Amino acid sequence: MGWDWGWRPYVSMAERRAQARKHLEKLRRKGVAVQPVEIAGREIASTFWGEAWCNHLEAFSDFANRLPRGRTYVRNGSVCHLAIGRGEVAAVVSGSEIYSVRVSIKTLPTARWNNLKSRCGGQVGSLLELLQGRLSDHVMGIVTDRQGGLFPLPKEMDFECSCPDWAHMCKHVAAVLYGVGARLDERPELLFQLRGVDHAELVCEEAAQEVAARRSAGARTLDEDDVADVFGIEIGPACQGDAAASPARKPAPQAPAAGAGAARKTVAPRKTGGREGSAPQRPALRKAAAGKASRKKAMKKPRGPATPAKKPSKSKQPR
Repeated sequence: MGWDWGWRPYVSMAERRAQARKHLEKLRRKGVAVQPVEIAGREIASTFWGEAWCNHLEAFSDFANRLPRGRTYVRNGSVCHLAIGRGEVAAVVSGSEIYSVRVSIKTLPTARWNNLKSRCGGQVGSLLELLQGRLSDHVMGIVTDRQGGLFPLPKEMDFECSCPDWAHMCKHVAAVLYGVGARLDERPELLFQLRGVDHAELVCEEAAQEVAARRSAGARTLDEDDVADVFGIEIGPACQGDAAASPARKPAPQAPAAGAGAARKTVAPRKTGGREGSAPQRPALRKAAAGKASRKKAMKKPRGPATPAKKPSKSKQPR
């Protein structure tokens, strides 16, 4: 091979990334949806499910000597592709060469799944709470239990890598396992898919039925009590009957306010028979006009011919 002392020649990070891009382009041309693992910062996982997966891996001494190198690989973006399916994780890792990694995980046994469901029965309110990890401490302890929880045991996992390392878990496999934890941060339902179980079965049946009933009902109408609560009114049967039997009445027109400063209303002429004429007077207006004319007539008194004033008569006194 031309290697000095049996060691592979050093490959820079730029060369590794160029090799990875070429390999990923080949996969895309074959119709593979490439899903790289991208880590922002030093934290590989930050949510409940991602952290629980990583903590579960680190709890086993069998993996202790390989996991640190795997953390370095996943942080620098060496996991170029990672796809999670039922009982299987397929990945591509960039090292001195491009390596294909396959992790086979046994699906959850039926007896173990039924036991887990019975222990969590009635304590998970909704799928949203389950996937977001908003669970009680009791439920968290059940699903993360090392022996009876959702996460696989070392004996339930088999690893395959195209690298020349003959160890049971190489650094590329360790990087893929950490990549699974990072992927569960984004899509925690993939853990249940990986274990071959339906996560909806953990939700309380009463809560699930209530959600289904709400979805089927769609937009609902308000009852009488709801209307009364919303608008702050009381609706009785008598009021409803009157409202249904009698049509709404229009308010009677009010007469214009009388006074010296009251504004006068002008009546626009309307067309009658093709000619413009004055609009007919209303009875109230005719009555008011007649009263005004009678008052004026009463105020005028007939005047007769002027008669001279009589002078007082002078009585003759005897001289």
